[in-house]
Amino acid sequence: MRASNYDKYPFVPVAAGADACQTGWSAITSALRAALQALPVATDQPHVLAVECYPGTDLKQLLHELTQALQPAQCLVADDLYYSPAEIDRMVAAPLTDDPVFGRLNGLTVADFFNPQRLQAAQEALATAADQLVVVVGTGATLVCPAPTLVVYADLARWEIQRRQRRGEIANLGSSNFSEKASLKYKRAFFVDWRAADRLKKQVLPRADFLLDTNDPAVPKLISGADLRAGLAAAVRRPFRVVPFFDPGPWGGQWMREVCDLPDGPSNYAWCFDCVPEENSLLLGFGEARVEIPSINLVFAHPRELLGEAVHGRFGTEFPIRFDFLDTMGGGNLSLQVHPLTEYAQDKFGLAYTQDESYYMLAAEPEAVVYLGLKENVDFPALLADLQRAQDDPKAPFPASQYVNAFPARAHDHFLIPAGTVHCSGAGGMVLEISATPYIFTFKLWDWERLGLDGLPRPIHLAHGAANIQPDRTTSWVTQHLVNQVTPLASGPDWREERTGLHEREFIETRRHWFTGTVPHDTHGGVNVLNLVQGIEAIVESPGGEFEPFVVHYAETFIVPAAVGAYTIRPHGPAVGTECATLKAYVRTRP
Repeated sequence: MRASNYDKYPFVPVAAGADACQTGWSAITSALRAALQALPVATDQPHVLAVECYPGTDLKQLLHELTQALQPAQCLVADDLYYSPAEIDRMVAAPLTDDPVFGRLNGLTVADFFNPQRLQAAQEALATAADQLVVVVGTGATLVCPAPTLVVYADLARWEIQRRQRRGEIANLGSSNFSEKASLKYKRAFFVDWRAADRLKKQVLPRADFLLDTNDPAVPKLISGADLRAGLAAAVRRPFRVVPFFDPGPWGGQWMREVCDLPDGPSNYAWCFDCVPEENSLLLGFGEARVEIPSINLVFAHPRELLGEAVHGRFGTEFPIRFDFLDTMGGGNLSLQVHPLTEYAQDKFGLAYTQDESYYMLAAEPEAVVYLGLKENVDFPALLADLQRAQDDPKAPFPASQYVNAFPARAHDHFLIPAGTVHCSGAGGMVLEISATPYIFTFKLWDWERLGLDGLPRPIHLAHGAANIQPDRTTSWVTQHLVNQVTPLASGPDWREERTGLHEREFIETRRHWFTGTVPHDTHGGVNVLNLVQGIEAIVESPGGEFEPFVVHYAETFIVPAAVGAYTIRPHGPAVGTECATLKAYVRTRP
């Protein structure tokens, strides 16, 4: 392994004054008080400060700080106006289903959580507070008062929400399930809370007067809506990285701990979400201050500039490409698994598209393998029967080597995995996983006789898996179509370009560039996602000086928005004079 220069806290610098970011409650409430006093308010109308909150925001602390500093005549909490938790549980039961992992995407909105009688009573009480300051907080605050004097959006990253769920600090939206398993709270947030809150966020964030970063309860930060929008506009015109996060798992390894300079504590690091805008954060830099926002905010604010017209036209305000790490170096096998076919994903889960993916090997131990596809002449009913037996009886392990191919895996090998293909990474591999974004829809078939980190068996989804395994994806087909499908495409004096995938069933295309000098690139009107898969350091530059040079390090994933157009990449710093390589993914929108 190599010494780390991986940047765990990348940020987008924002051109703004030194006082653009207010840090700490004293500075924040002073700024809000000044803003309220500066705004003209109609006579005989209440002065309403509406703090729209993403689910998981600490409302107790927020209310305490605002009421202590601002001394409002009234305080209203939007969450107090919802239906009862029992009524909400019944409302969300159908889309959640009784499956421990999977639900169904749905059209629920934050407005659906409100009890109409409670909401009407609160709005009538609000109307009586003429010329008085009223503070309204919570998820749906702007629905309680649709025309407030001042709007603050209190935002929170999904990774921080997951941490709070695991610590039992928060319940789901409108629920009292503080003690429920974190995995079930995550599932409910994924299918209900975040979908509803994002629908409201798209309406509120463009008109918010302020953005409140609530990720660190001890160090809240406030920026103006204008500076937030300036930061988002800056990000979409230059290459940038989102903030990665790392998590242990029952099969996790040790490569990321060293290469990404991660702290001791967890026994392993299994996952890294290195570029999943639905889950990752984006840091905006205001001088020395860093304001953390969900990176999906950028997708909502600038979908055309970020994704490009064709990709936005197909996917809307979703970022369709995911890069993440799967570390089994010194660890164990991933669960044997399969992803749903498109029609199955549509019918069962309400998804528009499925999770096709690929494994690009950043590193591999000598005996590393990737399990991919079935062996020739497999007895498919016997396969399913043995999987069922292994699920029913822990003493009857599944004979994986009898049914599934195990291909040797070396650094820079690329294995393509269209949905319906049985697969998993074996122990001793460091995988850069490139996939479509519906990432939670993985059907585990077998988990190698082990328990999860909680000491319990992880859910197996054999019925779903059996309905999606493609029996004709056997050794010869897989070898011909899915293993190291490398095609030379172009070259220059000091670079060469190869197509490494993906399969024709997959909408993502990948290109690898090997280079010792400057490589020309162009987004061609579509978003590019890249990773520096070889070399210590490279620099991304604009031929016309449209953005500041952007330095990336080994294993870092970065996004080049569609609006950037032409850009170049070359070795930089200690990498000068050596051969580097990038892997680039983009949505295939033309033949």
